[in-house]
Amino acid sequence: MSVATGRVVAGRYELSTLIGQGGMGQVWTAYDRRLDRRVAVKLLRPDKVAGQEADELRRRFLRECRVTAQVDHPGLVTVHDAGSEGEELFLVMQYVDGADLSDHLAEHDPYPWQWAVAVAAQLCAVLSAVHAVPIVHRDLKPRNVMVKQDGTVTVLDLGVASVMDTDTTRLTHTGSPIGSPAYMAPEQAMGGAVGPYTDLYALGVLMHELLSGEVPFAGSTALGVLHRHLYEPPLPVRRIRPEVPEALESLVLRLLAKDPQHRPASAQEVYEDLASLLPARGTPTGAPLDPTRPFLRPHAPWPDRARTPAPQPAPVAPPPVAEKPDVAAAVDEVKRLLGEGRITQAVDILGAILPAAAEQHGEHSPVVRTLRKQYAATLMDDGQYRRALPELRRLADERAAEAGQADPQSLRYRYEAAQCLEQLGEPAAALAEYRALLPYYENQYVSGDPQLAHEVRRRIGHLLLALGDRPAAHDTLARLLVDVERLHGPGHPLAQEVRRTLQWLGQVRG
Repeated sequence: MSVATGRVVAGRYELSTLIGQGGMGQVWTAYDRRLDRRVAVKLLRPDKVAGQEADELRRRFLRECRVTAQVDHPGLVTVHDAGSEGEELFLVMQYVDGADLSDHLAEHDPYPWQWAVAVAAQLCAVLSAVHAVPIVHRDLKPRNVMVKQDGTVTVLDLGVASVMDTDTTRLTHTGSPIGSPAYMAPEQAMGGAVGPYTDLYALGVLMHELLSGEVPFAGSTALGVLHRHLYEPPLPVRRIRPEVPEALESLVLRLLAKDPQHRPASAQEVYEDLASLLPARGTPTGAPLDPTRPFLRPHAPWPDRARTPAPQPAPVAPPPVAEKPDVAAAVDEVKRLLGEGRITQAVDILGAILPAAAEQHGEHSPVVRTLRKQYAATLMDDGQYRRALPELRRLADERAAEAGQADPQSLRYRYEAAQCLEQLGEPAAALAEYRALLPYYENQYVSGDPQLAHEVRRRIGHLLLALGDRPAAHDTLARLLVDVERLHGPGHPLAQEVRRTLQWLGQVRG
């Protein structure tokens, strides 16, 4: 991709300096002509991916940009704009003035363990907010973490890794997992379902590297690194640096557990474990890029200046009295917004109008049922799985009560609820739901659907990988491959994907 300095993207963002480049895109510093500010612009080329996968990449890219923009946290780079221009997709982000964590580590050897604790605690705060959406970063590593001048940490590339490594389309011609092998959790590398536990493993790798100067598992090939992730125990960091507290070493080892179920339950739990190791309030050194500074003097100005009296807030006017909503007008507005791709706004209107519609037409009326279906579908499309899950369960139960447990629509709602559980990082619950659904899709006399049955079996196999049960995953996927090839032939995309996963499993087992 040839891009020249001075090019203007979307009639607004003037490219200045190339600061990063990969196989599918570039990152530039740029100037926002309209607001006269410096920004970062990421350019992606979907045409680097063949056929329909390029269209899938475009769709997921724009969706992930919307989802990312919903996360409001000071430790996350702000998304300003996104869209497409010609063959390219562009993402405009906040420009972060600082050093990436990889360079920061290289400049401080050995890296003070107190600094490592401060970085990890800040990352936990970001991950906790991200996982609540829910989003899984999938590519947490030092190059995707910036340390700003005031010592605060900012996470980059949220959502982009999710676009590049989707569970529905493997955007690579080699079958190799996309990402950074040194920081990749075993379940992610093996093609299993990912969740918050995947990011926590990467956090453990990052902490090990900060404390010891090296990643826990290195090698000359991606397969060699993967094998070590799966089968070798990490070296406890106190053997390299005895001054590291035992509690910190223990936490890193728990984060690096092979089985996701043996890792800490959440980023919040990791933060609580780090809290006792954080520096107490005190006077910072004044040096830039000190990650302990936010804990030494929280919310203090930078650089230190004489305090000035804070302005008094203006009086707040009482909220206006809400008028009775017009359900019909709201439905028309939702259709218009969806037609323009403004999904997040449509979700908010649907959620607000449902109680009024139920009051006017009755909870079980066709109007309300239709609105609930639209609400659940739009939540799913917007990536708001936590809000979609109870709506889908309610729809499934209501439909089953009317038409029976084998009703195709009720089963579809349950299938989408299982997808929500998977996205929310609850692999055991998702696995149980998929297993309960499978007999209905395999029974041709009830609601048999061979295509959907194959997809459910694929998801079961990937969830077994995520849960660390590789023998069961191998058996599930091997039987699935036989059935797909018998029905569609060996060239079918699903057969090719399952075969690649089995090849990886076979290589690692060997």
